[in-house]
Amino acid sequence: MDYIEINFIYDKVKFEFVGDLLPAYLGEIGYESFIESENGMTAFVQSQVFDKDTLDSTLASFEFCKDITYTENFVKGKNWNEEWEKNFFQPIIIGDDCVIHSSFHKNIPNAKYDILIDPKMSFGTGHHETTSLMIGEILKSDLSGKSLLDMGCGTAVLAILAAKRGASPIVAIDIDEWAFENAKENISLNNEPQIDVKLGGAEQLGSQKFDVILANINRNILLQDMQKYSSCLEEGGLLFMSGFYAEDMAIIEEEAKKHGLQFISHSEKNRWVAVKYEKK
Repeated sequence: MDYIEINFIYDKVKFEFVGDLLPAYLGEIGYESFIESENGMTAFVQSQVFDKDTLDSTLASFEFCKDITYTENFVKGKNWNEEWEKNFFQPIIIGDDCVIHSSFHKNIPNAKYDILIDPKMSFGTGHHETTSLMIGEILKSDLSGKSLLDMGCGTAVLAILAAKRGASPIVAIDIDEWAFENAKENISLNNEPQIDVKLGGAEQLGSQKFDVILANINRNILLQDMQKYSSCLEEGGLLFMSGFYAEDMAIIEEEAKKHGLQFISHSEKNRWVAVKYEKK
């Protein structure tokens, strides 16, 4: 299918939070994938979905829209795996523990956990700091026999690694239909049928309880849904969150305390943070 590529340009130092918030706004009007660029962010939307007036009105509701400019580029339908291979997705190797690669990669080194991801237009190959941080937390955690929820699953790479680490059963949820379909494909590629994928947001969470919750989304969604995450955690259960900067930890901590979540530790990479909480 054909796409419109929108290149958003803004001051990433002055408006560092835009990278967290802009995808949430655009996702509501059909944008499917987001890639950080040197001068801002690139987003993709199907050509038949793109509407300039809708985009402009959406940006107008964004507090700092006057500081965001953009250019449009028509992208003819193409082999998206080939595009990822050429431009974005190189194999991720984490010591001897984990290798994340796609079906088009060759000569992959051996690792304890081999994860096959064909990302297409979905977020979550392991390259972004937040995904990398969450992978590190999973590798450090004992997940054997533990029920697990992956919120904002993207390609489902975290859920797949958790499954290979022994977590079961697993529920993976994403609000984006493209990510939902891609997650199911990647789960099948890795032969991890114990992962149940759902389309939607926190409204998909019912009465089921989990031993572990992974939420790699963005600061605003985490703050909005943290109460729901806490209510879905077993006593003594663990909540791992990422998708925000180190300077946001105070506001995350303030909200966590309201819902009986006790801070355990955090990890940091290029100012991005992953935090670990326990349900008390």
